Amino acid sequence: MTNLTGTLYIFSAPSGAGKTSLVTALLENTDNIMVSVSHTTRAPREGETDGQHYHFIDVPTYNKMVEDGAFVEHAQVFDNFYGTSQPAIEAKLAEGIDIILEIDWQGARQVRERMDATSVFILPPSRPELENRLRGRGTDSDEIIERRMSDAISEMEHYGEFDYIVVNDDFDTALAELKAIVTGQPQHPSHEKDELTDLLSQLLA
Repeated sequence: MTNLTGTLYIFSAPSGAGKTSLVTALLENTDNIMVSVSHTTRAPREGETDGQHYHFIDVPTYNKMVEDGAFVEHAQVFDNFYGTSQPAIEAKLAEGIDIILEIDWQGARQVRERMDATSVFILPPSRPELENRLRGRGTDSDEIIERRMSDAISEMEHYGEFDYIVVNDDFDTALAELKAIVTGQPQHPSHEKDELTDLLSQLLA
């Protein structure tokens, strides 16, 4: 087994929690860390580049990679398939580079079965704010918003499987907490999940 000197991080969050913006800011403010580029069967969106945002592949190619055991995690999200290449991750970790996986709880569970990882779950400050953020994108119909809200609740039910919880209420505060985690100075260890009982009850009600 190759000696892996980098650290693997898993960042999960319901759609609309602000994970992508936080990760982008984290990368700009932290050295020696990068986001893994996943494979997906969905079509590229405007402005996306193959190999930079995703590796865009067709379904037969995806299925062959699954059969070959190439993915450390893979899952269906909505109507598309996603996967993360284990050899690609291990190569970067062996170089001493920290890697962030932006995946859902299902993928996170698969990764833990095959690799050591530090996991972080990002929560919105409230359910109304989550819906506001989803609607603020201005790209989805009411039907899709309802579906995303339902999926978000299902996703958040798995918060207890993660090492750390970060609430994205104030962006700068949330960013500081994430940076503390990846630099080895975490401010919110998992035992403090109990302090979020009221928020979690409201989000999951």
